[in-house]
Amino acid sequence: MSATTDRPGMLAPTTDTTPDFGVDSTDSVGSLSISNEVALSASERQMTLNMGPQHPSTHGVLRVVLKLDGEVITDCDPVIGYLHRGTEKLGEAHRYSQIVPWTDRTDYVAAPMNNLVCVMAIEKLVDVTAPELAQYWRVIMSELARIASHLVWLGTHALDIGALSMSLYCFRERELILDIFETFCGARLTTNMMEIGGFSRPIPENLPGMVRDFCRIFPERQAEYAALLSANPIWMARTKGVGVITPEAAISYSLTGACLRGSGINYDVRKAMPYLVYDRLDFEVPLGQHGDTYDRYLVRMEEMRQTIKIIEQCLDQCEGMDTPLMAYESPYVIPPHKGTMTTAEDMQRHFIWTIKGFNPPIGEAYAAVEGPKGELGVYIVSDGGPLPYRFRLRHPDFVNLSVLPHMAQGAMLADIVALIGTIDIVLGSVDR
Repeated sequence: MSATTDRPGMLAPTTDTTPDFGVDSTDSVGSLSISNEVALSASERQMTLNMGPQHPSTHGVLRVVLKLDGEVITDCDPVIGYLHRGTEKLGEAHRYSQIVPWTDRTDYVAAPMNNLVCVMAIEKLVDVTAPELAQYWRVIMSELARIASHLVWLGTHALDIGALSMSLYCFRERELILDIFETFCGARLTTNMMEIGGFSRPIPENLPGMVRDFCRIFPERQAEYAALLSANPIWMARTKGVGVITPEAAISYSLTGACLRGSGINYDVRKAMPYLVYDRLDFEVPLGQHGDTYDRYLVRMEEMRQTIKIIEQCLDQCEGMDTPLMAYESPYVIPPHKGTMTTAEDMQRHFIWTIKGFNPPIGEAYAAVEGPKGELGVYIVSDGGPLPYRFRLRHPDFVNLSVLPHMAQGAMLADIVALIGTIDIVLGSVDR
């Protein structure tokens, strides 16, 4: 039976339906000219469109070169590098303690996460372990940064698709987190709050109360987000079945974070390679089933709920803990401020540490954390001098962006905005 009769509702042709183009069908020259005419007309329908780099929905200076057949995307080429600042090379030209502030300028919507992974790599290199209390507060601050990053993603992603009020709601809660950061370290965006060996600043007395107030307020506010979006027919029409990534494709593109877990692959650095005190905390890793834009939205929404559970557990477990915040016994850690004001030895040590830096052992170290966008890693090589021999960053949004052409193939032009938003990129991380 012919292939046409295998499909219901289709009949096999009973007569020759070949159109008459006015040439002999046996004429090879005539057949060739017909094929060329058809191919030429098809190529004429192709249009090349530059989206960006000055486009509000690219979330930075990203240029996407699209080839369109009507409104259908046939090819997609992301062009990056407009925000390149040579962060990795700058890291090789500065002392180890001076690198940490540079990491703020990469994923600037989740600066404490970048600080944390850089500090963890240096500590691994010099074999320093932060005190227990400092590890708990590192988790609290980095998980607050996760929510802050997801709020920026949700507000801008929804704004791109047309839900204008979501950006106002999300930034309202993000301001509460930035107030906590400001209370802790005096900065709101580029915090530079993580330090080698722990924290040299004491925890402000009112900070635990501020964090608990946020944990009490946020679940009700997040329920408002879900009420506005999760069952919204326009939101579902723009996200369901859009930008599907199969589990095989997610793995082959080395995706991490919600882009990977939205396709049902259970990989979270906090579970796979526990760091700090995550092995003491009870939380779940949300997974998607369909790998589309809507599933990635649901995964990130559930991640914020799990993050609140993590923060509350940390506050409960470290409450009343009377331990130092800094591993001052290590020569690789900045001396205490009080000692530099009262003793000549600490003053000299502080001067050398600040002006010349420290010389870690020869070796290499890689540290990774589960950032808001996926696995965030730092690789450092030491030649025994005060400057890193090699400093490399593994930013998940740079890696995840590689899947955009795969998702865009065959999608509509209007969907490219949703596809860029669902990856959740920050161009400071992508370009570095």
